[in-house]
Amino acid sequence: KDIIITAPAEASVHLGATLGDKFSIIVGRDKWIPQMRELVNRYGLLSKLASFRSIGLGVLDFHKNEEKTKNKIRAEIAKAIERDRAEVIILGCTMQFGFFQDLQNEFGVPVIDSMLAAMKYAEYLLEVKQKTGWHISRRAKYERPPTQEMISWGLI
Repeated sequence: KDIIITAPAEASVHLGATLGDKFSIIVGRDKWIPQMRELVNRYGLLSKLASFRSIGLGVLDFHKNEEKTKNKIRAEIAKAIERDRAEVIILGCTMQFGFFQDLQNEFGVPVIDSMLAAMKYAEYLLEVKQKTGWHISRRAKYERPPTQEMISWGLI
């Protein structure tokens, strides 16, 4: 009941939609775009999406040569801002952790690190719950299973 749950994509797109009119998401590979688009749609923010931009790197490649990675990210951020009119950039892969500050300073727009976004969003949700009592609704989608069912599964 007291648990706070969020995810990097969820936190990042909500922040992105708040910090600007349109956001672009930088992903590692093209193959990740359809799944990310589905998430943005599920969160109700497809109208805020300016674009996806892929840097053509797999998860294991991001920190092999960080300068090369930053240069690839820089090139796609420039395109997202100039061509796609993005006002906020989301680093869509959690392996892009640690790159946001330099990029944000360079481009003058918010650059959201998805790992930090998830942590800060969870902190925010916890504080909101503590100060207001607001919490995840259990009315429909997040309705708890019956107690007997949870007991039979050994969950409580």
